[in-house]
Amino acid sequence: MNFDQNYWQNRYQNDLTGWDLGHVSRPLKFIIDNLSNKQISILIPGAGNAYEALYLLQLGFKDITVLDIAQQPLKLLSQKIRDTSSLKIIHEDFFNHTGAYDLILEQTFFCALHPHLRSKYVSMVHELLKTGGQLEGVLFNFNGIRESPPFTISEKEYKELFQEKFDTIQLEKCSNSEDSRKNKELIIKIIKNGK
Repeated sequence: MNFDQNYWQNRYQNDLTGWDLGHVSRPLKFIIDNLSNKQISILIPGAGNAYEALYLLQLGFKDITVLDIAQQPLKLLSQKIRDTSSLKIIHEDFFNHTGAYDLILEQTFFCALHPHLRSKYVSMVHELLKTGGQLEGVLFNFNGIRESPPFTISEKEYKELFQEKFDTIQLEKCSNSEDSRKNKELIIKIIKNGK
């Protein structure tokens, strides 16, 4: 199966969005609540309905970019926002995106990518982060074989992947997951040190 733009657009149009919580997840809210500099540039790839972006706007963050390959959720997001000076909404494939960011927020995007794109994801994150920039967020951590998203991966595999490009890698079990995701998530914090 091709997990392309049409696949994701169809999922949104037919309300096949079981991953969508309807609000910013507890772990992402915790991460955002601990950001002190409201001027940092933030990218949210595979943003979907972008509850994280809406929360960031409420808190006064000034430089947020949301990106998704599906147009449907971005249209809905643009209807919710009156002042877009602090928020850029981009309909684009993550792997075609260019920019320089202080923070990339990860929430269910990595696991939506086919496993053959994982190394490419790591390279893109490295390319898009400024020196000193960080990837923070939540990654799924569960076993088994799946033919469609979310694709499974272990903590050991994450470490092996990110070590290709990054020196500073922190992964720990998520202690404040939503009930439906308990014991299935890792908190990730990766810093680009100029390697």
